[in-house]
Amino acid sequence: MRHITTNNTPTPTIRGIADHSWQERGRCHGLPAEEIDELFFPAARARAAIDAAKAVCGSCPVKKACFDYALDNEIRQGVWGGLTEDERRPWHAKVNKRLDYARIKAAFEGRDIHLSDAERDAVTRHAYVRGWSPERLAYALRLDNLDWARDLMRNAAHAVADRDRYWGHTEPEEATTDENPEDDVSSEEDTEDAVSPVQVPRQAHTHALIAALRKAA
Repeated sequence: MRHITTNNTPTPTIRGIADHSWQERGRCHGLPAEEIDELFFPAARARAAIDAAKAVCGSCPVKKACFDYALDNEIRQGVWGGLTEDERRPWHAKVNKRLDYARIKAAFEGRDIHLSDAERDAVTRHAYVRGWSPERLAYALRLDNLDWARDLMRNAAHAVADRDRYWGHTEPEEATTDENPEDDVSSEEDTEDAVSPVQVPRQAHTHALIAALRKAA
């Protein structure tokens, strides 16, 4: 029997760089500056103070927005979103590799948001495919240097050309004579982790994504 599932989860709001309205709904909003410094910027080994800060964050309605704000603005000190500096360190280390297509779509819609390096590359590729001018890309990415936008477009042209040249061209698999399939070193996991000859994210080629980005553009 086949089952059809649906996902009715609403798309999260992507906030602009200058949108700080979420702070007014934080549980820490309105506290005296001295208390905030003592509570959310404790000493490294002040376990009691850290626990007290996490207790405040635990039921805060904007905890996720607070966490995102610390990541987007490279704030490494203090407790943000219920996490300490040490707990946020792995997230800071990989933030420039983040590839969230909700953020890419928001950028196409004109939102001024923080994009990772990977997300900026994806925006540039899709802008090139849609025939955007360097001036329009510079405006979308908030670039002051038009030559930089031209360079990004040129790199996107090479990436798209290479993708189209090699897409779908893979080496045929050699037939195996092993009688026991469990001895075969190939697996679905290995296939998932195989490196493509051109490093263009697979998500960039889905019909649903292209349709959504075309509508946003």
